[in-house]
Amino acid sequence: MTFVERYLFRQLLIPIAWAVAALTAVAMLSQSLSTLDVIVERGQSAWVLVKVTLFALPRLLSMILPVAVFVGGLIALNRLQQDNELVVCQAGGMSRWRLFSPAIRVAALLTLASLFLNLWVQPLLYRAMHEELYRARTQAAAVFVKEGQFVQAGDNLTVYVQRIEQNGLLKNVFIHIQNPKGGATAYTAQEGRIVTNDGAPTLVMRRGSSQEFGKNGVLNYLSFDDYVFDLSPFLSGDTAFRLKKSDRWFHELIAPNLTIQRERKDELDFYAEANSRIASTLYPITCMALALWAVMGGAFSRLGYGRRIARAAVVAVVIRVLGFGVEPLAAESLWLNILQYLVPLVPAVICFQVLLRQKLDLPSPTPEKSGRPALMGASA
Repeated sequence: MTFVERYLFRQLLIPIAWAVAALTAVAMLSQSLSTLDVIVERGQSAWVLVKVTLFALPRLLSMILPVAVFVGGLIALNRLQQDNELVVCQAGGMSRWRLFSPAIRVAALLTLASLFLNLWVQPLLYRAMHEELYRARTQAAAVFVKEGQFVQAGDNLTVYVQRIEQNGLLKNVFIHIQNPKGGATAYTAQEGRIVTNDGAPTLVMRRGSSQEFGKNGVLNYLSFDDYVFDLSPFLSGDTAFRLKKSDRWFHELIAPNLTIQRERKDELDFYAEANSRIASTLYPITCMALALWAVMGGAFSRLGYGRRIARAAVVAVVIRVLGFGVEPLAAESLWLNILQYLVPLVPAVICFQVLLRQKLDLPSPTPEKSGRPALMGASA
């Protein structure tokens, strides 16, 4: 790259980097709020929430990059055009292709980064994220306890906890066990805690009592300081961890194990996800092409390019929404996957054709008060 091309490259890259940082912060905040139940309802630590949020970052970045390219590219290109820097470059003999090449390099660099995130980083971290969520949601505290709600565990057990402290302490515990042969047993305790004893989950209750109503109509009452209640007989046996399509490596998507009925049923979904991971990396190029068209796709104007920018923004939103809508359609037929590539590629090709065919448009010189042209005064 020449000195001017390196300068334009830096001027484009810096606003895009700031846009990525700002949008990533907003997306991470939204992601953390959506998984806040891991702490509030599941009794997990704040570190679990941080890990789950960071594990979701690659997918978020893949969605953020096109928006950041469009916003950052518009900011940089509009400033360069308003300061006549692009005009000076064209007047100095730079071809339109050389003028656009720094923007294309930035978009291509982000496309490669998005491809790396989609093919390698996302399945690695998403698998770890879902394993972390699986552990949090299938442990005994998550299965048997919900704050302020009666939880039915199986046909015979009902558990109620008034409040769950951040350290996992359960306040005001109530347990009801229905005997299939008749009668029932109820336990109440001021506090309790679920622990693992020899690999089996147990509920340790403190300062409580038990009431057993037998089938003969006799009520037995017992108070206790500590009581250990075994929860393992009430755990469901279906606790297998299954990978989602977002957790799978690319080769697992394009070559699923068709001997398994469940994977054979989801074969088209896997192919749609594989093509989506590649096609979604093309949107930074499309958004950069729209940003170039919005600023340089028409006559020079000292009043700005608000209308063209608004049109480009509408087109960018429509294209991205179409991209999200095409993926579920591709899961219905294998041949529809080509639409996932056409949606970002066609607008990009049209924009570059318009930009490259457009004639050189320089601002007309503004006469000075002395009556001499501005260029003559500048040269003097």
